[in-house]
Amino acid sequence: MPDSLKIKPSLRFTDLTVIVVSLVIGMGIFRTPAEVAEKAGIPSVFFLAWFIGAIVSFIGALIFAEIGSRYPHAGGFYKIFSHCYHPAFAFMVNWITVISNAASTALVAIMGAEYVAPLFFAEWKNDMKVGLIAFVSVLILFAVNMLGIKVSARILKVLMSVKIALLLVIISSIFLLSDTPVDHTTMSILPFSGEWFSAFSLCFIPVFFTYGGYQQTMNFGGDISHAKRMMPRAILTGMVIILFIYLLVNYAYYHALGFETLKTSRTLASDIVAMLMGDTAYRLISVVMFFSVLAYVNVSIMSNPRVYYAMAEDKVMPKLFMRVNSKTQVQQYAVTLFVVFILLTLFFSQSFTSLLKFVMFFDSIGFMTAAAAIFIFRRRAKKSGEVDDTFKMKGYPWLPALFILVYASITITLFIHEP
Repeated sequence: MPDSLKIKPSLRFTDLTVIVVSLVIGMGIFRTPAEVAEKAGIPSVFFLAWFIGAIVSFIGALIFAEIGSRYPHAGGFYKIFSHCYHPAFAFMVNWITVISNAASTALVAIMGAEYVAPLFFAEWKNDMKVGLIAFVSVLILFAVNMLGIKVSARILKVLMSVKIALLLVIISSIFLLSDTPVDHTTMSILPFSGEWFSAFSLCFIPVFFTYGGYQQTMNFGGDISHAKRMMPRAILTGMVIILFIYLLVNYAYYHALGFETLKTSRTLASDIVAMLMGDTAYRLISVVMFFSVLAYVNVSIMSNPRVYYAMAEDKVMPKLFMRVNSKTQVQQYAVTLFVVFILLTLFFSQSFTSLLKFVMFFDSIGFMTAAAAIFIFRRRAKKSGEVDDTFKMKGYPWLPALFILVYASITITLFIHEP
């Protein structure tokens, strides 16, 4: 196939909206609520953390919608660091981010494999089955992505439909299951204190990990027509869908399982489906969870190689990684490199929890510096004196400052509790 050095727009508004939703709804919502509940200690802190997380994440969506509108480029999350700060700084931040994203993708694939491993090869050791299923799943999605970005986007729509269907089943438990008896003494709000603040700040680590991902939409700036108009619409539409689903799902967990069970459960989706449909639904939910994971792995393979394209464009990676198959619009070499990172992590990964803390620590730094770029773009636009027809968020500069302050608190909290 002939190669070119330019990505041609081939995604539509619905494709990009699905990508936004897929980048955010990974496996987090099926696992992190238990961790948030454990750290919160009481329901009021639990729900307050998710609600504030939703507000802050929507502010973040507005910030990145404006940044994406002002600077729509392939690999945009790298490009803004290079354009607003310095290519060397962009190189360092994005290599850390891309490698940690590959590691996170590998570990999410392992989580999905753990759901279906008991269904196959009963005589094999579980670790061997999990590793093999995760490895094969990544290779299959690698092949799907090589078929073209349109094919990958269609597969993604199918996988996301499966995941959304599971989330809707969980939400339906609000109406189909009676209230779990609640110890009303746990509903009180603790007086404001250092202990309360510590619990609240620790909740933000899994909460923002679960809400994160929408900023990667900027990596598709070169894949859509009329990016200045379409990208903000897709990001905001996707985030409204996500925030609505997340808040309902967390209430469903609390409603069906009760807060004490919620704090200890590690299979939230399976527990609720079993209550709705009985134990025979175990195999079905295992397969559904596996396909839910594949949706996240697929969109990660689609998104992250766009950063390699941008880095090659700035001559900090070989020009080879700018090559795009003119027929399929796939960065064959960049996608291959990212998948190699994922497969290497499958061989060497040891601690999922430690790696997530590492990822969240550096993601917080990336979020803060990326969001701060909005001040630079606004200042440059004002100095240029040109007609500014891009999307502009409301609440500037106070809302971006608040967003940066919140993520700074996450970074500090992580450093204090996990030095």
